[in-house]
Amino acid sequence: MATDLINPARIDFVTLRLFCAVAQTGSITKGAERCHLALSAASRRMSDFEAASKAMLMERTAQGVRLTPAGHVALQHAMRLFQGFELFSNELSEYSSGSRGHVRLWANMSALVEFLPTALAGFLKRYPETRVEVEEQLTGDIVRAVVEGVADVGIFVAGAPAHGLNVRPYQTDQLVVLCAQSHPLAEHDEIDFKNCLTHDFVGLNRGSSLLNAIATAAQEAGFPLRLRVQVRSFDAMCEMIAANLGVGVLPLGTCARKLKPWGLKAIRLRDAWARRELLIATSANRTLSTSAALLVEHLTRA
Repeated sequence: MATDLINPARIDFVTLRLFCAVAQTGSITKGAERCHLALSAASRRMSDFEAASKAMLMERTAQGVRLTPAGHVALQHAMRLFQGFELFSNELSEYSSGSRGHVRLWANMSALVEFLPTALAGFLKRYPETRVEVEEQLTGDIVRAVVEGVADVGIFVAGAPAHGLNVRPYQTDQLVVLCAQSHPLAEHDEIDFKNCLTHDFVGLNRGSSLLNAIATAAQEAGFPLRLRVQVRSFDAMCEMIAANLGVGVLPLGTCARKLKPWGLKAIRLRDAWARRELLIATSANRTLSTSAALLVEHLTRA
């Protein structure tokens, strides 16, 4: 019957802690001392606890108190409650300290390939209970996601509108022209981008900041961009370029390991726009969680 249930509002953790202390010491006086309570207050709490429990939990004797069978059952449940509360407190403490949490990080392809693997590995080694959910997205989508709260942290190329965001420098990447070793451009070590525009290009799909950058540079140079192949990843670009289907512009860090094995040549671009700054962004209107703030600090220092 519901009317026979103990009213939890009449029992608090101070009383439960006192009951456990009395049971362990066999004395209300010693239990009160352990819990830093006056004896009169402790006696009143034990009486109220028994009244709320609707059972006699302790037998008072000249030697102290001893638990009744009902008291032993009450002690077992009280200990479980304290263990649960301790776990609850410890886990919340881990979240507040940042050692446990969930962070949603959206980054462009360049950051994801060049810089984040090592940086995230270091962060997760230090905070193994933190889950970092990483998505590769286009710059415009990253900005919107951080502003709208879909992502906690964003990383993208400087130059995108950043209204509603707090931004800070993250890394810089150097763009190069990538071609097959047999391509006519392979004789160069450095080149101006306009001198590449008589050749076919392999590029990323529309909407990428990198494609927009080279399209703008081609327009400013007064040449059309001869985009022959469009793909979705840097690896696919390298495959197409290695097959001599065109040249491409990529961050050096995304293709450096593939140069010799794939028969590719990276040619440094002299153009100022070819050195790009990556930014870390967070919302200017939301407070970061401790875990997200720790991640931003780690990435900035890395």
